[in-house]
Amino acid sequence: MQGSIGRKATLASVAAVLAMTGFAAGSAQAQSAQDPIPYDRSRGVFSFAAGLERSLPAVVQVTTLGRSEGPSSGDAEPMAIGSGSGVIIDAREGIVVTNHHVVENGQKFTVDMSDGRLFDAVLIGADKATDIAVLRIEASGLSQVTVADSDTLRTGDLAFAVGYPLGLDQTLTMGVISGLGRSGLGDAVEDYIQTDAAVNSGNSGGPLLDSRGRLIGINTSILSGGGGGNDGIAFAVPTRIMMYVVDQLRTYGEVRRGGIGAILGSLNAERARELGLGIVRGAIVDDVAPGSPAEAAGLRRNDVITRIQNRPVANAGSVLASIGIAQPGTRLEVDYLRDGREGSASFVVETPSTPRLVVGTSAVQAFGAGFRDQPHSDGTVAVLVTAVEGGSAAAAADLRAGDVVTAVGGMAIADLSALSRAVPAEGPVTFTVARGEETVDITVGS
Repeated sequence: MQGSIGRKATLASVAAVLAMTGFAAGSAQAQSAQDPIPYDRSRGVFSFAAGLERSLPAVVQVTTLGRSEGPSSGDAEPMAIGSGSGVIIDAREGIVVTNHHVVENGQKFTVDMSDGRLFDAVLIGADKATDIAVLRIEASGLSQVTVADSDTLRTGDLAFAVGYPLGLDQTLTMGVISGLGRSGLGDAVEDYIQTDAAVNSGNSGGPLLDSRGRLIGINTSILSGGGGGNDGIAFAVPTRIMMYVVDQLRTYGEVRRGGIGAILGSLNAERARELGLGIVRGAIVDDVAPGSPAEAAGLRRNDVITRIQNRPVANAGSVLASIGIAQPGTRLEVDYLRDGREGSASFVVETPSTPRLVVGTSAVQAFGAGFRDQPHSDGTVAVLVTAVEGGSAAAAADLRAGDVVTAVGGMAIADLSALSRAVPAEGPVTFTVARGEETVDITVGS
């Protein structure tokens, strides 16, 4: 946005400009006393530059180097295979946050500063479930952003995306917060900020800033109607999740997530009809492990979790987002529907064990994926993948919710019982799944 107003502008003109910038117009005296509008008196323009310019030097370009899939001479240096953006959150330690998909498959990494300096970077860790990665550079004279609490955001707040899109130098775009708590893009850890600030290829990993230049999220993906361009729908990982993941990666090199001992699936129209529900948003409890926090809280199979920590639940990913950033021992509150009646419960998050196979009364969990029988009208049964936990071995192998398992290790399976018998006690397992019109072999585990 660019706009200016002369010192001799009429009150009507001022009101029009304030309306365009989204601010309520008050009296001239109130404006002068409270300065609600960022106004640069020396230039006679409205501008957010004063707050944003402090953060812009902390926004960097990240280049990922690796080897192409084509013929190699063997001694060739890694070449650039991808690039994106990043932001420095700790200048003293040289900590840069970017996206997992920006650094994926990389062997070396470089960071370009806005002042023209170039540094090699070391990958501290990356988390696919949240699409967050942490790099470290050794440099002096670095700037860092101030991190704001994303829980304070409101739909309608101004938002600024910064990055290096489409081969351009550092670029700033403006929009608003279009929505909060967005999920439903998959079954990973999802709790996105939605914005209409222009985000394009190359913006990935860059910061989403508020009007004071504070970090509120990491730009991670867009929805596009075609061609991959910007259609005004972009998503960012909120700082609430980002900071937990960054701390885990810096401390352990991986993310250690809590658990509650429940197998969760995403509510959809088909399952809503089965349960006689009039909603299609929520996380359905497929099964509860004996002795688990979920059982202690009184959750049962077919309960539909509608809110967690007073946040609306769109699907299983919404619940996993809250559980996944809760320290063991944290108590979480949930609202749920059972037989059409509302209920509430609380449970204490525990450090999850990671058994290879968990067999419940009506569901099976293996490698972080949930499976259940799906009866057909002709009397046959299909084994359906109901949910895939973000960051799990199943997610890393690209097993997806909605896949129908037809064989395990080359052995045809007809139901959950057959699946549980076919999963060996050790070694990798190959699941053959029907995915749309395709048949796909997916090897999970090691």
